[in-house]
Amino acid sequence: MLRLSTKGQYGVRAMYEIARGYPDEPVTIRSISEKQDVSIPYLEQILNKLRHAGLIRSIKGPGGGYVLQRAPEEITIADILFELEGPVAITSCLDPSEGCIRVERCVTHLLWKSLGKQIEDFLNTITLKDLLSGKSYKDFANIINKKKRMAGV
Repeated sequence: MLRLSTKGQYGVRAMYEIARGYPDEPVTIRSISEKQDVSIPYLEQILNKLRHAGLIRSIKGPGGGYVLQRAPEEITIADILFELEGPVAITSCLDPSEGCIRVERCVTHLLWKSLGKQIEDFLNTITLKDLLSGKSYKDFANIINKKKRMAGV
């Protein structure tokens, strides 16, 4: 079973909360913690990575919190997950740090690589703005189908 780590899941949920305040309402870590039921210490780790990646910035002092560095329509779910999870590598043989010694004769290597690419392409089509607009599963499926038609697939 493919699973996204809690870091990735909570990171997307935190970015959703921060996007709700865009452009001029900083969102506190306490607010994110309460709304998404995630511990503050874990959120601090996640938000620190996202801040270093340039996706968010923190504002100190009263009325401070976190704000997006770019508009919600410019930040994809892939942007967030890449910073928190690394590249899509659904098997260890596709992980750049591990590599595959059997790539030349592996019957499934291209299958897993293709699946990973499709996941990555999908995540690159969904933005924080899409999450804010409350899109449904059917809407996300339509986004994929529309992109396929535009690509002539």
